[in-house]
Amino acid sequence: MNDDSLGGAGRRRSWLAPLALLDGAIARLEAVVLVLGVLAMAAISIANVVGRFVLGESIFFAGEVNQFLVVLITFFGIGYAARQGRHIRMTAFYDALADRPRKWLMILICLGTAAAMFVLAWYAYVYVSGVARTGRIAPALGIPIWWPLVWTPVGFAITGVQYLLTAVVNATQPGVWLSTHVVDSYDDEPTQV
Repeated sequence: MNDDSLGGAGRRRSWLAPLALLDGAIARLEAVVLVLGVLAMAAISIANVVGRFVLGESIFFAGEVNQFLVVLITFFGIGYAARQGRHIRMTAFYDALADRPRKWLMILICLGTAAAMFVLAWYAYVYVSGVARTGRIAPALGIPIWWPLVWTPVGFAITGVQYLLTAVVNATQPGVWLSTHVVDSYDDEPTQV
């Protein structure tokens, strides 16, 4: 967080401090997971290509690990995109509004999106629990299939928290916020603070 989002130094409200800590922890987790996931996928893919064409042998688990990493990167990536205010937006009606109605509409959008993400997290949890009960094992790695699928409900929940925090920022801070770090503006690019 910064001074202009979940409560700056001069405007900090005591009940916003835990939200700022939660947001910071989520930001660090997203950054680490995304960077390590992309680097691991690249390293495994490159090693597999070198093994196949130079040594004549593919890495038997490369495809499976990359599939699991795609799930991880996708579902942590949705939280990252929400944090950066980069999700697709249909803004024709929104842009025609004055600042105050836009702010209220943004709060409603964030609350609705947060609710949808939490519902999807619940359904993903139910699905992953069902997969866990089947006892299915990944053929190459020999690990339970549900382990890499855990990132699906986690990613939806992180995204829901991010939209909830954006609603809080919009309700407590001046201006219209696309995320906890990005103020809505009419420039070509949103202003990141």
